[in-house]
This record gives sequence, structure tokens and C-alpha cells, in this order.
Amino acid sequence: MSSEISIRADTLSKLFPVYEKPHHRLMQMIVPGPADRWHRTFRALNNVSFEVRRGETVGIVGRNGSGKSTLLQLICGTLTPTEGSVQVYGRIAALLELGAGFNPEFTGRENVYLNGSLLGLSRQEIDACFNEIAAFADIGEFIEQPVKSYSSGMYIRLAFAVAINVMPDILVIDEALSVGDEAFQRKCFARIDAMRKAGVTVLFVSHAAGAVIELCDRAILLDRGELLVQGAPKFVISRYHKLVYAPTELYDSIREEIRRETDSADFMSVSGPTVSHRYEVKEVAGEHEEACYEEGLQPQSTVRYTNRGAQIDDPHIETLQGRRVNVLQRGHEYIYTYQARFESAAAGVRFGMMIKTLTGFELGGATTAPRGTDGDSFESRKSYSIKFRFRASLAPGTYFMNAGITALEADGEIFLDRLVDAVMFRVMPDARRLETGVVDFLVSSCIEAGEANI
Repeated sequence: MSSEISIRADTLSKLFPVYEKPHHRLMQMIVPGPADRWHRTFRALNNVSFEVRRGETVGIVGRNGSGKSTLLQLICGTLTPTEGSVQVYGRIAALLELGAGFNPEFTGRENVYLNGSLLGLSRQEIDACFNEIAAFADIGEFIEQPVKSYSSGMYIRLAFAVAINVMPDILVIDEALSVGDEAFQRKCFARIDAMRKAGVTVLFVSHAAGAVIELCDRAILLDRGELLVQGAPKFVISRYHKLVYAPTELYDSIREEIRRETDSADFMSVSGPTVSHRYEVKEVAGEHEEACYEEGLQPQSTVRYTNRGAQIDDPHIETLQGRRVNVLQRGHEYIYTYQARFESAAAGVRFGMMIKTLTGFELGGATTAPRGTDGDSFESRKSYSIKFRFRASLAPGTYFMNAGITALEADGEIFLDRLVDAVMFRVMPDARRLETGVVDFLVSSCIEAGEANI
């Protein structure tokens, strides 16, 4: 079994002592008595169990303080568990805290050799890959300077370059890529994707939902040190967001609702089948079929946020003439509409929509007012019809739409109501299609003859 498993955590728990005053730590060592006399105990992780298969990419999400970094440190061996155990099969390379493992007095070159040796490489092996590491980091002459003079971006460039070039069996990344610039981030994600295809196991901690959905085979949601849910990334991310935007007074009940829902879900197996497997993409014959409505084309992954004074009803797509449809013609315009009922008065209101791929990646959307503006005010016990006109400039396939209502309160903008995967629709195939990719950017092309230089 271990040949199929890269990481196994079994009832893993980690407790930390929390001292009210600095001298209490000393008093505990010199004054006889119970060990917990001078401190209280904080349980950072509580009875966490899961397995990661070889070659799998697993995202770990959760609010700040949920135990994500503690879990990664236990996996990497920089912390030891208080209870339970964790087994890791293979060489592990980690990007945890910025600059962790670097000696600030050493040069970049010296730190490459230091990190490589800590990962089990010989000097000859590091010699063989040093030029590739330096080229990927692309920090120029700073490779010969002490890393204490580096910017945060240079730190992460060098750390990532080392981690991916020592040929690890397991790569662990804890939000580190958010430090680099966009071009470097894209280079990193491309390399991670290549490593995944080569069979490297990846643990990926990020608050970027789109990255987790696109990169990961499976996701894990931690909250208050407990593993609440694991399974398909789209499913886990929707529950994570529901938890993030939960009103304080309802947080515990929503948390338990997610836990119960997980226990009965039929698509949460550890092998990681994605939610997309639940949807059958059918081909529609003919090139000039009219848009139509299919009764069975309904989302089974809809998540509604907790109502806070407004409610979204009857989200659907219409033609410009008002006919309800969910099978669309590529390149034609449609209306996405829903009813908004206000149970209490609200100010600074914005209505929104979002179109997503089958995997949950957000392609684009719109709101009725810019973020941070006053928006509009609405009276209680009133109903409004919200309409968004859009063009289905998409590749043939299945897509989903969100709907949301936000308002401004003293603490900032909140969701009054939100429906994730409120509507499901399909774009019909077109045999004449020349565009590639997901979105049609209305590209035109031409071929011009020129004189050949022979």
C-alpha cells in the first residue's frame, strides 16, 4: 500500500502551550507541580486523518489560523506531532515561510548548496543542476550576494528554483507564490504542471480559489484545526467560501451543516473524482439549431449563502425575446436574470453574476456598480428584476453561473444573498468554428503572399 501512498496522516494532533506572561515559561521548568499550571493549551490540529496518493495534487484551504501551516510543518518534519502520526514516502521539497532554510549571511550560491544538502543531494548532484537553478531564479549577479540583501521576490525566486530542481517526490507550497510577480508566477505554475504530469505529488496551500480548482485533483478544508471536508476541489471551495462569508452568529451551525453534508455526499471519495463527472455533456446535432431549454440540464452543486435581508429567486437565462433557454448558440446574445426580494432595507447594494467553467474556474462576470461605490438603496418588502445581457462567446461545452447581492454596512461589504452554481447551461457545437480555447476573442486572420528568398 505504501508504494501507492505519498503521505499518510493518522489521527494527527498538535498542541501548543500558551503562556500569559513570559516568565511563566521559566517557572514551569523550575517550580514543581502540574505541567499545565503555568500555561493553557492551544490545539492547532485535532485528530486529522487523510491520505495523499502518489502523483496526486491536493489543495489545502481554510481561514487564517485553521491549522494549514501547522499541518504542512508536521508533514515536512519541522514540527513533531503531539498525538497521532504522519508518514511521508519519498524526498520532500517545501516552500513554507519566506526564506525558511536560508542562512541570511550566506550568498545565494551558498544557500543553494545548503538547501540541496538538506534535501539529501551530494555536492556533485548540486553542481550538475546549479546552472538550471540559477537560470530559473533569474536574479543575475545577486546569486553571489548575501540573501539578507534580497527582496521578498528574490527570496522566493531562489527558494522555488531550488525546490523544483532537486527532483523531489513531493512538493509542498504554502502561499509562497503570491510573493512573486505575475510573469514569475506563471512560470512557476507551468513548472508545477510539468512536475504533476511527471508524477510528483503536490500539496498546495492557497487562498486563490481558481488556482486550487485548476491545479488540484482534490482539496481539503481545515477549520479550527479539524478536517471538515475533503473531495472534489469545486465542492470543497464552495463550502470554504460559504464558511468565510457566514454571519458570526450562524458560523457554528453552518460549520456543522457542512460536516453533515460531507458525511452523506456520494462524490467525496478519497480517490478524488471531480464534481464534473456528474454532468453529461451531450452533443447537439446540426449547425443551426435554435437555443432551447432542456428540463434535465439542472445543476446539482448549487450552494446558497446565508440570507441576510435579501433573497435571490428564479435565476435563469432568456433570449432577447424573453424565451427561457439553457442550451445556447455560440456567439448569440442572451439575458441572465433573477428576482431580488428585499426583506429589510439595504444601502450600497450591488447585484452580480459570474460565468464559470465545468471545473469552477471563473471566466468573467459583471456587477451593477463598481466596487467601493455607494451603489443603490432598496426598501424592505420590495422585489426587483435584475438583468444582465451577455454574448455566449464560448467554446462548445457546459458552464455555470453565480448570482449575488451585496450591500455596504459599517464593517464593509457583505453578501445579502449568493447562489453558487445557480444556473447550468450548455453552448452548442459548431462545425464551422475556427476559434481555439474557451473564450472567443473575435480574432480575425489573413494570409498574405510574399516573395520567397531562395
